[in-house]
Amino acid sequence: MLRTNDLGLQYGKRVLFDEVNLKFTRGNCYGVIGANGAGKSTFLKILSGEISPNRGSVDLEPGNRMAVLKQDHFEFEDQIVLNTVIMGHREMYDIMIEKDAIYMDPDASDADAIRAAELEATFGEMGGWTAESDAAELLSNMGIREDLHYRQMKELSGPEKVKVLLAQALFGNPDILLLDEPTNDLDALTVTWLSDFLADFKNTVIVVSHDRYFLDMVCTHIVDIDYQKIRITTGNYTFWYETSQMMARQIANKNKKAEQKRQELMEFIQRFSANASKSRQATSRKKALEKLDFEEIKPSSRKYPYINFQMEREPGDQILQVHNLSKRATDGSWYFTDVSFTMNAGEKIGVVCRETAAITALFNILAGEDKPDSGTVQYGQTISPEYLPNANERYFSNENDLDLINWLRQYSVEKDEQFIRGFLGRMLFSGEEVYKQSSVLSGGEKVRCMLSRIMLRYPNFLLLDEPTNHLDLESITALNNAMTDFKGNMIFASHDHQIMQTVANRIIEITPNGMIDSLLSFEEYLASDRIREQRGVLAGVAV
Repeated sequence: MLRTNDLGLQYGKRVLFDEVNLKFTRGNCYGVIGANGAGKSTFLKILSGEISPNRGSVDLEPGNRMAVLKQDHFEFEDQIVLNTVIMGHREMYDIMIEKDAIYMDPDASDADAIRAAELEATFGEMGGWTAESDAAELLSNMGIREDLHYRQMKELSGPEKVKVLLAQALFGNPDILLLDEPTNDLDALTVTWLSDFLADFKNTVIVVSHDRYFLDMVCTHIVDIDYQKIRITTGNYTFWYETSQMMARQIANKNKKAEQKRQELMEFIQRFSANASKSRQATSRKKALEKLDFEEIKPSSRKYPYINFQMEREPGDQILQVHNLSKRATDGSWYFTDVSFTMNAGEKIGVVCRETAAITALFNILAGEDKPDSGTVQYGQTISPEYLPNANERYFSNENDLDLINWLRQYSVEKDEQFIRGFLGRMLFSGEEVYKQSSVLSGGEKVRCMLSRIMLRYPNFLLLDEPTNHLDLESITALNNAMTDFKGNMIFASHDHQIMQTVANRIIEITPNGMIDSLLSFEEYLASDRIREQRGVLAGVAV
């Protein structure tokens, strides 16, 4: 068990949270949510002991072991991959190194031999005899090939390092598991595997994530940082969101009697409990929700940006034809070859690929910002595409360092300042924020600006490469709704499962040797024979 006692943290006059008294218990998964800058990652660092609060304390039950997902992807560059995973149980790893050093020492004394025997006994009690096989199984389940297990970490790609560090955190069945954005840079297969793993995990998990599907699949409780407080409520993210919205509506409707409001909420809880069937934890969650006191729930103070893609003109019958596209990486390997497809009216294509660089290469070609090594891209005459790139630095360079009003004005036909200010206000830039220089914006603020730029151009075709990167949950929800409501055509790539499932009506998988085109929903695609076969290969089992 993990407990916080009167925890408080502030920087100067800014209070992040105060008087936090929480208890995290075994068998539950707690999803930490809050607006950008609310202190989600900071809260996890306080729990892990990495930083100290201004007030209060954190108590970890004696004998319990805590594991933390490392954020420094270069910390273990000279270590063997398999050993890096075992380091997740540091005491076990140190014992392994010490006893192996004794065995390798030709001048070891009798006292050293006795020490080695003691270490062997302790090592066995910790599960050390199966450490290498357990670590290898975790790596294989995450798609790290067996031939990479004995390579050095510096030989792995960025996404592969992320998976190794995640395996390190999961290794050895820790009592408390702290995960900060564990799904970042993970492919859909690995996210699904991780969701299943955590749903079956018997100890305590505390996780920060912007992936709503992931939070819904694994969380039994939501830890909400709001009003300078931290509160725990029962249920997953969707339940928290729906009840928070309902409470806000009820507060706004002052004419409703208290008993009527209570009955409305209790009926919602019962409906949600009955429908919580997707998670493996559905039964325990249903029981918990049925006992929930509606007074635990408060409406959120957070605001949602206004995102709405409107078309200036209706697209004609000819949308897009892609023929025989191929593109090489700088090292000479192929990102993809022989990519061909015709896009029809009303289609919203979700692109998936194991390599994010290949997706970006494809989008740059579709947007006309790069040329293919072979093949053609032809839009219909009525099509007006707009592109949201994964990397947007060039739009916010020091050479183009304008305040937000003038930055957005350059992309708008309507130049009136009141119009621009009103538009920025709907995108949550209010008051003096409109005079901020574009070069100092945060990652999430830059994406909101880029979305504003697209909206002001009224396109009928959208190219969106990882549009949720850097966005908070509120902005992701607003973007999801806007993408769903958009009447034009769209090609997009996203690690957000819910966006892929609710927006895409066609899935195209890009591979180095071509493409696989399917008129499936995202969940149907993940459940398809091809994906089941991949998952079986990754896990090392026959299918």
